[in-house]
Amino acid sequence: MMKRRLKQFGIWIALFTVLSGAGLFLLRDPLLRHIADRRIEALSARYGIRIAYVSLKMPSLTSVRMEGLSMVPFGRDTLLRLASAEVKLDFLALLRGNLSIRKVDTEGLACTFVKQGMVSNYDFLFRSSGKSLSVPDADGGTSIGYAERIERALGVLFRLLPEDAVMRRTVLTGRRDSVCTRFYMPEFVLDNQVYDSDIEVVEGDMRGKWHIGGTLDCGTRLIKGHLHSAEKGQRIVMPYIRPHYGAAVAFDSIAFSLTQEEPEADEQLLKGNAEVNGLEVHHAALSPDTIGLNRWKIDYLLRAGERFIELDSATEVHFNRLSFHPFVHAEKKGRWHFTVSVHRPPFPAQDLFSSLPAGLFRHVQGLQASGELSYDLCMDIDFNRLDSLKFSSDLRGHGFSIIRMGAADLARMSEEFEYTAYEHDQPVRTFLVGPSNPDFRPLSCISPLLQMAVMQSEDGSFFYHDGFYPGAIQEALAYDLQKGRFARGGSSITMQLVKNVFLNRHKNIARKLEEALMVWLIESQHLTSKERMYEVYLNIIEWGPLVYGAAEASRFYFGKEPSDLSVSEAIFLASIIPKPKHFRSVFNSDATLRENQLEYYRVIARRLAAKGLMTEEEAETFCPDVRIKGEARKVLNEELIVNN
Repeated sequence: MMKRRLKQFGIWIALFTVLSGAGLFLLRDPLLRHIADRRIEALSARYGIRIAYVSLKMPSLTSVRMEGLSMVPFGRDTLLRLASAEVKLDFLALLRGNLSIRKVDTEGLACTFVKQGMVSNYDFLFRSSGKSLSVPDADGGTSIGYAERIERALGVLFRLLPEDAVMRRTVLTGRRDSVCTRFYMPEFVLDNQVYDSDIEVVEGDMRGKWHIGGTLDCGTRLIKGHLHSAEKGQRIVMPYIRPHYGAAVAFDSIAFSLTQEEPEADEQLLKGNAEVNGLEVHHAALSPDTIGLNRWKIDYLLRAGERFIELDSATEVHFNRLSFHPFVHAEKKGRWHFTVSVHRPPFPAQDLFSSLPAGLFRHVQGLQASGELSYDLCMDIDFNRLDSLKFSSDLRGHGFSIIRMGAADLARMSEEFEYTAYEHDQPVRTFLVGPSNPDFRPLSCISPLLQMAVMQSEDGSFFYHDGFYPGAIQEALAYDLQKGRFARGGSSITMQLVKNVFLNRHKNIARKLEEALMVWLIESQHLTSKERMYEVYLNIIEWGPLVYGAAEASRFYFGKEPSDLSVSEAIFLASIIPKPKHFRSVFNSDATLRENQLEYYRVIARRLAAKGLMTEEEAETFCPDVRIKGEARKVLNEELIVNN
């Protein structure tokens, strides 16, 4: 009896299951639309967007088809339109409670990103949904760290990535103010983890046709791809960058790979490489010339923990004939803390000069050298304590010598040479630096007071360092980071000379890099003696409106020779070197020295006393007496009359 009842109960359960399944199958479309509508309603309320569709149904238990999808943020341009899409799911995975997509087939997907001024149709994507992924803890960290963020992002990508996909007539459009950039893919195909597509790119009068291809492997968590022009003999010209950032970027090809390795402890490990061939970049902030890099490649190992992201020292960077292993550690504790180091053991010196990117080092281009070089860089920047910043950069030669100069003769300062002074990038004066010029003064004819005052003001250790004053560079870097701009240079006298004699006056990265290399070459190879460099410096620096050199300056301000200057006069000339055209600003309306200048004069006086050029008693009781004479007096009087 019991067995019969159990059998009947089982039959009823089975019948109920079959009927329920049949009912769900028959009602699958209404149920799907009900669930979708509720979800759409919630998203609309949360993000302020209107989502609509024409048709939503399930052709089978493992497929979903949608037609006429649109997404429009309230009061903004349409963000997305989709003619049709069909998604096939993995039935067995669904039974286990996992969402796994087998195939995606779309037609007519169009995404349009519009920004006018500060308003865009996609800003809701960055709006908080009430569930923050990053909750600050007691010491400024986050409850969800970078490792977990990477795992979540890649986990979603690889979990939802279909085995096969076909996307027809896909358009991505970006409009920012008056600039429109359009990417059109006639057909994107993902077949057995291999993807392939052509892309038509239009921006203003720029037209291009690209080809992309690669591999997407969920099993090994691998993303691999390459990009090159689909038109023979053409290059990839990057859109968007020129109209918005004033830069031009072009290259022959780019390739990359990324693999998510097995995690170590609480760290995520990403491994891969990236390579760019025939890269050319032009931007005024970088260089007045186009920068060319034939080949650049990086084999990287990236680590991410709860609060840090790190480029492991196993990473290797290659460009042209050079290679090195950088280490970069970025940790978030309140504000970012960066640590950067590079150690390059000795390598052939010519590899460096043969690898210099075109457009960055025009004056040393073509230089030939023998021997070896080594390089060490160490930088530690804690934005919580910028005063603790540490920076050192050390390029060393090992049996190094110059066989042939490049475009510029770096030894030209050793002999008499022609110097051209510029203002606003225009030449204003050209004169000889040497005995042939009647205004030239050797060091023996320049007061030791002026020599020492200028040195103590501009570069006190000039005769003892190798062209760079690490302390000044470190202080300047910290100050510039605080201000968020190039506010202080930290230049040594050698660096100022190289800038004035060989280079342009543009404040760009190219000039600073080339300046540093040329300074090292001049100092390390003793191409010009320290005494001669200082002599040149005192004879070419600007000391007023079209006033150059110590002789002209002494006559212009005091009507005397630079050998006859007093302590006050010498310190005055040293004080105006940073802003020589604004010498009037240090005087009161009665032509007396402003009170805010007095401490500077006393500091320099104490330094002169330490060098034996005046007594300590004289320094302690020193009261500056600056009486402008000569042509400068007329200029000063005219300025005072105008101001009064």
